[in-house]
Amino acid sequence: MDTSSARRNILARIRAAQGREPEPAAAEREAAADYLARHPRGPRPEMPADLTARFIEEALKLATTVDTVQTLNDVPAAAHRYLTEHALPLQAIAWQTLQDLRWADAGLAVEFRKPQDSGVVGLTGCFCATAETGTLVLLSGPQTYASAGLLPETHIAIVPASRIVAGHEEAFDLIRKERDELPRAVNFVSGPSRTGDIEQTIVLGAHGPYRVHVIIVKDA
Repeated sequence: MDTSSARRNILARIRAAQGREPEPAAAEREAAADYLARHPRGPRPEMPADLTARFIEEALKLATTVDTVQTLNDVPAAAHRYLTEHALPLQAIAWQTLQDLRWADAGLAVEFRKPQDSGVVGLTGCFCATAETGTLVLLSGPQTYASAGLLPETHIAIVPASRIVAGHEEAFDLIRKERDELPRAVNFVSGPSRTGDIEQTIVLGAHGPYRVHVIIVKDA
């Protein structure tokens, strides 16, 4: 369900209560951009030249498993290998943006739809990933539904090496550069879902996937 119009209506009512026009004027947008440009960012850790290596290092700390392939065409076989090694189902749901990959040839039965239960494997891409924290950045959309990476017990994410950025700041810079407006949801996925609410004992899969597996594509 597209909630963009509902969001615009809510924001328009808030702006009306403030005595402003329903939509921001060009001058207002320019003032916001100027504010961001003039305010320096806080101190940050140094990042290595090899962002992919740093991403892998941090992702492993979060209990994310990682595989690396050369091209996108190698992804279905890598996904099949991971699922087989862990005795997981060879059926999955996936983003519609992944329809061109040859999943069936690799022995996977993939449906390009939103998940209807939590017992399946979810295959997604990502908008980008951050090396500083080993985090996936997923933007929701009609073909990139957020539920594919949140509801299934196993989440397999495809990460082009060229889309690994230093940190969250660069991720938001990229969103502002490539998107006219923020999507309905921006999800930052840092390893499997976990909680320590009960007796400070970490439990995986409490509010999302038990497993997060990343396939990094070098030539993408």
